[in-house]
Amino acid sequence: MRSKDYGEDILAGNWRLPRKGQIPEVPAERDLVVEDPDSGFCGAVVACGKDEVTLEDRFGRRRVFPLSVAAFLLDGRPVTLVRPGPRQPGRAVSASGSLYVRDHRARVARESRIYVEGVHDAELVEKIWGHDLRIEGVAVEYLEGVDDLPLIVEEFEPGPGRRLGVLVDHLVPGSKESRIAAKITDPHVLICGHPFIDVWQAVKPRALGIRAWPEVPKGFDWKEGVCARLGWPGNTGAAWRRILSSVRSYADLEPELLGRVEELIDFVTAKE
Repeated sequence: MRSKDYGEDILAGNWRLPRKGQIPEVPAERDLVVEDPDSGFCGAVVACGKDEVTLEDRFGRRRVFPLSVAAFLLDGRPVTLVRPGPRQPGRAVSASGSLYVRDHRARVARESRIYVEGVHDAELVEKIWGHDLRIEGVAVEYLEGVDDLPLIVEEFEPGPGRRLGVLVDHLVPGSKESRIAAKITDPHVLICGHPFIDVWQAVKPRALGIRAWPEVPKGFDWKEGVCARLGWPGNTGAAWRRILSSVRSYADLEPELLGRVEELIDFVTAKE
């Protein structure tokens, strides 16, 4: 059920505010994340009554809004929240947005793998795509950077039925990462990357209650610089736990990461 459109921004496109009566209605299901544009309050649905909906933001603050309001924003687009009807069996979705398969035993792991750069990347991929990966039988392993990627690929011995997908941070023209990736030409290996300095940046700022990720001058440790500028304690491990706990679903991640991970999953599970 994943999208086959791997464009940089799956949410992009020109659109105008619909006329009254044309705004789509969306059931106020629990954990749906929306924003009230008037107040800027962004939160997940925690309760829905006959005439009101309760949202809870990342800091545990709650606000109640009338269901009649037709100006909530869902992924940047206007929607009207309505009271959800009875749950239909089999219609639940996973954190990645795919249909949730109930009572499914994890498939025996394929020989194909997905490699990511670090433990933070692996934890984020598991949180959002873990259900999909278990259904497909794909294991995710993390590297300690990509400096030795050509040797790692050689040791993996890719081939038919043994594909390797690699997710690389900061894969932009002229970067060290792009030069290393260019050395890999095996057709059974797909290297995808996002433009962010670190996977932290792939989390949308609004999910953390901030306006934007701060700029950190070159020559300074980026993660430590982010913590200092946001007023967070200098423990980057604790900072990551804070970031990861703020991610509820694919809607909290930037499209540049979403498309790349979906592409890698499709590559390593494709029939040859």
